Amino acid sequence: MSKELTKRADNYSEWYNDLVVKSQLADHSAVRGCMVIKPYGYALWENMRDQLDKMFKETGHVNAYFPLFVPKSLFEAEETNAEGFAKECAVVTHYRLKADPNNKGKLIVDPEAKLDEELVVRPTSEAIIWNTYKGWIQSYRDLPLLINQWANVVRWEMRTRLFLRTAEFLWQEGHTAHATKEEAIEETVKMVNVYADFVEEYMAVPVIKGVKSASERFAGAEDTYCIEALMQDGKALQAGTSHFLGQNFAKAFDVKFSDKNNKLEYVWATSWGVSTRLIGALIMAHSDDQGLVMPPRIAPLQVVIIPIYKGDESKPVIDEKGHAMMSALKTMGIRVKYDDSDNARPGWKFAEYELKGVPIRVALGMRDLENNVVEVARRDTKEKQTISLNGIADYLKNLLNEIQQNIYDRALTFRNENITEADTFDEMVKLLDEKGGFISAHWDGTEETEEKIKEQTKATIRCIPLDNRQEEGVCIFSGKPSKERVLFARAY
Repeated sequence: MSKELTKRADNYSEWYNDLVVKSQLADHSAVRGCMVIKPYGYALWENMRDQLDKMFKETGHVNAYFPLFVPKSLFEAEETNAEGFAKECAVVTHYRLKADPNNKGKLIVDPEAKLDEELVVRPTSEAIIWNTYKGWIQSYRDLPLLINQWANVVRWEMRTRLFLRTAEFLWQEGHTAHATKEEAIEETVKMVNVYADFVEEYMAVPVIKGVKSASERFAGAEDTYCIEALMQDGKALQAGTSHFLGQNFAKAFDVKFSDKNNKLEYVWATSWGVSTRLIGALIMAHSDDQGLVMPPRIAPLQVVIIPIYKGDESKPVIDEKGHAMMSALKTMGIRVKYDDSDNARPGWKFAEYELKGVPIRVALGMRDLENNVVEVARRDTKEKQTISLNGIADYLKNLLNEIQQNIYDRALTFRNENITEADTFDEMVKLLDEKGGFISAHWDGTEETEEKIKEQTKATIRCIPLDNRQEEGVCIFSGKPSKERVLFARAY
């Protein structure tokens, strides 16, 4: 396959699609709107998943698993949630196929095998989980209940793009129950902070923490907290959400507990999740026209060592040094590969690992080894240096930390340079068309104004930042009074 990528400046969308496929993260599948996550992409997801799972457990959460199928009656019990997802649901109506009597070798749905009740294929699990929690929670001693599950979900999207929006995707969803409103809100905020820490510290993507406007909230939530990231093309991407559900699901499924005074109360709930969409964010925040740029902390492969043989007699000498270096790096917990495969020339391998975003490439040749040095190339800056073999493992370990920080700093500078204040609607439109990014502007707080701005600009309120300062002003669209600025952007 040609490794030539569409340039970002020529067509950002095609560049993204090219990169996902050619770097072997994922591929299109025979199922409409679904993707195949290839081993390299799945290794990346595993690194993200494992770190998040550790962070969840450190905050007291445990994992469980709930059914893929949700009976329609349970799904519709919380009306707002059901209505919010109704247009995206895949529904199972029958449980058997049979041979088509009129077409040999073909199968048809057996009309005698109709389900008594339709099953919704999990678009989100609040309904099945809260129906289950009813049997688990009786007393305040059963609270808080802090459960997460790693699963797949199905949302029947009409327009799809690998990782960013697919009919089926992988995610985690936390669902917690609490004795008080204050505890539930504290949990909601805690988890959005966990997400922000993960995305910034491991993915090297700076985010803005905020709350959604009423029209952008999760269906069935009283408040939705979010982290918003900015991609290189100036569009925003919602990287994670945490929802304060109030008592909505507890009331829908009659989940009550006896408090310390033996009085029956409805529990308070949260839910929160991130998905494989984070891989899309990673790609679009950091990568370039040569391929992926992977932050070392979650890169499937952190260092690749490529031997450059000169005649058969050089192979044993180079291999001995290469394997020793690999062992030293593995002892430090670094994910490293020694690529002595003979299926391609070194130059092709260099290009391949650049495309895949491996943070550090080490080239081992006889002339360098005779001088007790190696060539080290870093992916983020494309700089090459000749480094002494003495202490090379420690040098590479420190360099990985330096690369991680540099990737974050570069993304942070870009993000900060692309948050712009607008005081008039015309100014906002011009900024969106010419620059993109986050537009900080006053809004009168009404859904009517929000919808009109969206219709005319295709920009939405991404969030009301948690660290917002109060500032008297007038709405850029309606001219009505406003007490704070919010962030608008066009988004994925």
